[in-house]
Parts: sequence; C-alpha cells; structure tokens
Amino acid sequence: MRKVIVKKNLPQTELNALKVKKWPTLEKEVSEFNWVFPEQEMAYILDGECLVTPLDEQNNPGVTIKFSKGDLIIFPAGLSIKWKVIKPLHKHYKLDGNLCTQAFRRLKLKFTS
Repeated sequence: MRKVIVKKNLPQTELNALKVKKWPTLEKEVSEFNWVFPEQEMAYILDGECLVTPLDEQNNPGVTIKFSKGDLIIFPAGLSIKWKVIKPLHKHYKLDGNLCTQAFRRLKLKFTS
C-alpha cells in the first residue's frame, strides 16, 4: 500500500522554500468520498480537519490518518483513499508534473479503472 506522509509544524523557511503561498487553493465542505491521486500531490492545510484511509487494490482499508491546520501532506501517485472531511477543508496544493502529463495521467486512470 502506498504511504501518505504527514509533516507537522514545518518551519516557515521550509514553507517559503516550497513556495507554498503560490500554490492554488481548494476548499471542500464536510463530506465523505473516495479519491484516487493520478499524480503525487502535496497539500498544505490552511484550515479544517480530515481523516483519510488508504485503500488497497481490493478496497481494503489501511491505517486512518488525521491531519489539520498547519500540516503538510504528501499523497503518492496512484493512491486510492477514503476521505472524511470533519471540519471544512481549505488547502494549498501542488500536483506533480505539468498540465500535459496531468491530463494524460487522468485519462489513463479513467480508461484503466
């Protein structure tokens, strides 16, 4: 099973080096849903609280991970995950690759799932 990495209390110098403030943002209401990451995603949580549970190829759950405001999360490419947004989520995010490779991965995922 692919591993989610959670980094807590990163120093501002590291966040600045990653240029987190220049990443796009996304908001998500309280909800539960499944998601597959076509490419690696890094996310910095501006507000909210979530539980995520990685799923294996047979949709068997792994260990549930909790994250919240101030955490930097790395979701590996190909990861299937169950989300539970406990408090409304607001995050900066950065996807691996460029628009062309992202579009290709998403199409490939759609046709191979």
